[in-house]
This record gives sequence, structure tokens and C-alpha cells, in this order.
Amino acid sequence: MKTLLMSSVMAFALMGAAGAASAAECGDVTIASMNWQSAEVLANLDKIILNKGYGCNADIVQGDTIPTLTSMTEKGQPDIAPEGWVDFMRDILDKAVADGKLVYTGKSLSDGGVQGWWIPKYLADAHPDIKTIDDALKHPELFPAPEDASKGAVFNGPPGWGGTLATTQFFKAYDAEKKGFTLVDTGSAAGLDGSLAKAYERKQGWVGYYWEPTALLGKYQMVRLDHGVPFDAAEWKRCNTVADCADPKKNAWELAEVDTVVTKKFSEKSGPVMDYLKARSWSNKTVNELLAWMTDNQATGEDGAKYFLKNHEDIWTKWVSADVAAKVKASLK
Repeated sequence: MKTLLMSSVMAFALMGAAGAASAAECGDVTIASMNWQSAEVLANLDKIILNKGYGCNADIVQGDTIPTLTSMTEKGQPDIAPEGWVDFMRDILDKAVADGKLVYTGKSLSDGGVQGWWIPKYLADAHPDIKTIDDALKHPELFPAPEDASKGAVFNGPPGWGGTLATTQFFKAYDAEKKGFTLVDTGSAAGLDGSLAKAYERKQGWVGYYWEPTALLGKYQMVRLDHGVPFDAAEWKRCNTVADCADPKKNAWELAEVDTVVTKKFSEKSGPVMDYLKARSWSNKTVNELLAWMTDNQATGEDGAKYFLKNHEDIWTKWVSADVAAKVKASLK
């Protein structure tokens, strides 16, 4: 009996030592939460899984794309950028990877960041012939402008956005004005959202710039119009994104690569956490629906992460081992 008791004590001691070693191996971790919804919820998701599943001591730090990724390159902090829109500084980041400062673990958004011109699904269903931008521009009567119903309207984003600039250039490239359309300056992100929501609730026509993943596209079913031509990187840089370029050509929208980026130092010490970060990738549809729930419920990033973990085990348990999944599930009770 004494031998059995001693064996049990030693077994528990070994288990405790193993847990402590795992926590020590992971150690302190800083995770960047960018200032938009999808990045905020992903940072909180990583924090919960790292802390509860891997025994890390993870904390969230606030950031934004360029300052965060620059700091990771130059200072080695923070350790993880869960949703890095790497195309904003591709040359610098690729060099940092080549120099052994940073590591791309894989796509955080499996579909990438998607921008373009969209129409409501109910309108696409009613007019199956409208599949491209050129198709939509044949029907100004389906997209009446708010100030002049005799014209069609293309709704643009607010000043200062890259998507707003590209939409302005595409409006020229597709000869939208000659086809009876006007370009509507919505003035702000709220103005753009409001124009789409108002049209959708009234089942009216709407065409304009938007992107995903977003809460709005989680709430309202929209269809992205095909540009009718393949993506041309040279043309994109030459004119589609240059405000004073007078002769833009038709082009597809560049698909934004959205990766999880970690410092090289963290990748070398984090052990199985890297396996999780390499596997952790979700679709725009999943994120859209989660963000819509967060918006409707005025939920924080932490609220959204917990909701996702409780309601989508079929997705996230594939990213981790059974042992880690069990620990995370237990922490949610």
C-alpha cells in the first residue's frame, strides 16, 4: 500500500513538473491586437488558447499594422501579430524573414483579405445576368443615385482609404460615368455602412466598394462582382492605385495576403505553440458571421473569442491536439 501511495505521489509530481516545464518553455508572450474587429477577436482567441491550452503567460498589446510589424522587425516585440496584412510592407517583411528576424506561420485568413464592388444577393438572384462590373453598369436603373434617380450610383468609401482610391480609378477605367453612373462619396466608414444597410433593409439596388471579413457582410448577404479581367500587378501599381493617373485600365482587385507573423526568437522557443499557429486559419465566412454576432451583442474581442470556442469546436479543435483542446474546453465551463 505504501509502495502504491509513493508511486501515486511520484506520478502527480512528474505531471506537475511536466506542466511547469511546458509553461516555462512557452513563458511570457505578447500578442498584438490591431484596431479592427477581426484582429481583436483573433488576438483574444490566441490568448485564451495559449494560456489555457499551452500554459503560456500571454498578454495582449494594442497595435496597428505598420507600427506593429515595424516594431517586430526592429525590436523583436511583440511576439505575435495574429492578423498581419503583410502586403502593406511586403518588401520590408520579406527581407526581415530572409534576415532571420521574422517568420510567417501561415494564412490567418484562408481566403485572404477580399476587396471589390459588391451587390446584394437578392438583386444578384433576381438578375442572374449581372456577374461582372460591366454587367452591373449596363443597368443604372437598378442602382438609383440618392440625389438623382435618373442616374445609377456607385458608393465609395471615405477619403484616405486605399479602397476608395482604387474605386475612383476603377470608376474611370470602366467608363461608369458614360454609362449613366455617378460616384457617391459616402464621407465616412459609417456613411458607407449606412448606405448599404439602408438599401438592404429596403431591398433596393446598391453597388459599391466593400471588403471582407467584416460584420456587415456577416449580417447582409452580398455578392462580389467579377472584374472581367485577370489581376495585373504592374497596372495595379502604375495607375489603379495612383490618384493623379488619368488613364487607368480595367483590372482585378489585388487579393490581400493576411498572415500570422511571429518573431524568429519566439518561433525557436515556443515549441508546440508554433504547430497551433501554423494550423490556425479560418475562412472569411466564419469570421463574417462571428463579427456580426459581436456587433449585434456589443461584444468585446474576449466575448467573441469565448463564443467562438464554445460554438465552433468543429473548427478550432482541428488546430490543436486532443489534450490541448480538453484543457481549453475545461477553462470555458
